[in-house]
Amino acid sequence: GVVVAYALNIPFAVGAFVFGFGSIIVIGYIKSNTRLKEDAVIGVIFTGFFAFGLVLQTKIPSSIDLFHILFGNVLGISDGDIVQTVIAGTITLAVILLRRRDLLLFCFDSNHAKAIGLNTQFMYYTLLSVLALTIVTALQTAGIILVIAMLVTPGSIAYLLSDRFDRMLIISVISSVFSCVMGTYLSYHLDISTGGSIVVLLTFLFLVTIVVAPKYGILVQHRGRYSQAVLNEAKGTDNF
Repeated sequence: GVVVAYALNIPFAVGAFVFGFGSIIVIGYIKSNTRLKEDAVIGVIFTGFFAFGLVLQTKIPSSIDLFHILFGNVLGISDGDIVQTVIAGTITLAVILLRRRDLLLFCFDSNHAKAIGLNTQFMYYTLLSVLALTIVTALQTAGIILVIAMLVTPGSIAYLLSDRFDRMLIISVISSVFSCVMGTYLSYHLDISTGGSIVVLLTFLFLVTIVVAPKYGILVQHRGRYSQAVLNEAKGTDNF
């Protein structure tokens, strides 16, 4: 999408979103008409589109810096990129807030959602469209490779810290904003990649959360198993 947008002299975000939405249509069609699982279809289609973009990039003369497409350039974004980010973020937030309950039900129990009359096909394409819009928005900041970590890691952190969906949203936003601000600050003073710095910091938060999460952390799980072992041993001694 970025390469085609350059060739047609249109904004990169437009080309990326058009091709991203096209991939969503293809993914939905293949998923609905074959026995393949969704994650397999997504992996095949996304990597295929990405490889096709690399082929076009080698054949279409351009000044596109592939490194920035892959890893982002947050310090090089323009005012237009900021406006696009604000618009995309507003749309994404509005969809989540307006259809939060429907999306939550669809993600966790699509059969029940269909039984009560929700249009699950519409919810499916809405969710993937918002995802595509988010990826396109984050291209300038983290790049196509690191944006995957930006999508998955905050949610994983929130999932380890809370069982409530509303709190997960808040925690994921806080962890994302903190990592972006501190990662940018560290990258400036340490003279390192901004996108890489953000994701490394986010990954560090994830690793810390895995260890110290109050309910699902490794320390708590280990302590629980140890306590259970001591209790079982005590019961065995009493029975003896």
